[in-house]
Amino acid sequence: MGVQAILYICHGSRVKEGIIQATGFINKAKKKMDCPIQEICFLELAEPTIEEGIKRCIHQGATKIAVVPILLLTATHAKEDIPGEIEKAMNKYPDVQFSYGRPFGVHSKIIDVLMERVKSQKAKIDDDAMVLLVGRGSSDPDVRRDLNKIANALYGKFPFQKVETCFLAAAEPTFEQGLKRAQETGHRQVFVLPYLLFTGILMKSIEKKLKKLSTPEQEFILCDYLGYHPHLQEVLYERVRELIQDAVTENDTREALCVI
Repeated sequence: MGVQAILYICHGSRVKEGIIQATGFINKAKKKMDCPIQEICFLELAEPTIEEGIKRCIHQGATKIAVVPILLLTATHAKEDIPGEIEKAMNKYPDVQFSYGRPFGVHSKIIDVLMERVKSQKAKIDDDAMVLLVGRGSSDPDVRRDLNKIANALYGKFPFQKVETCFLAAAEPTFEQGLKRAQETGHRQVFVLPYLLFTGILMKSIEKKLKKLSTPEQEFILCDYLGYHPHLQEVLYERVRELIQDAVTENDTREALCVI
């Protein structure tokens, strides 16, 4: 049946604390995965690279590698960059079976985490409060579509008068445009909610731009990024479970070596 490995691919960051948070998140998840080989690697800005992560799995005897993207939404990294690295590895290691999973995507448990991040500010939510949901951004239209789905779910489930989206890079409305629109709405309370997994340069940029924005007539409240949360761990377990089960089905095998 072979030896199963799980390779978790995180985004990476120039901010050391972001790498520490990502690694800590995965290390907690590892404890609940009954799998003999589990490794962490990064897309960019940190090591080990994807190539090195695959090599580490194989050096430990892996003959099957489940590749799990630790990404919130499906964009170029998930659609092109990671599959490209997997294709290179398949050519280099033809005897190793690779399977590739889904990013976290649109999930009801993540909506609940977002609301917790609002509530954790301990500010009473005004009757006319709005949310500005801030995504990383991508030229991929699927990212804009999915962030809008998340915004609509947040609006439908919780008592906000409006939930709008904006992006930090590569998509519109930009963060600056989102802030301007929020100012123009006249809502007395604006919760700025970063749709980011961990801290990093982007989070620091948000903090800097919000510092002097609040006025006596309108309060801008910066919420925390998603970070480690038990709900996110549960979404990760789902994604691994899907991946292992799909790989098993494709090979006409009834039992997976990794049981969550």
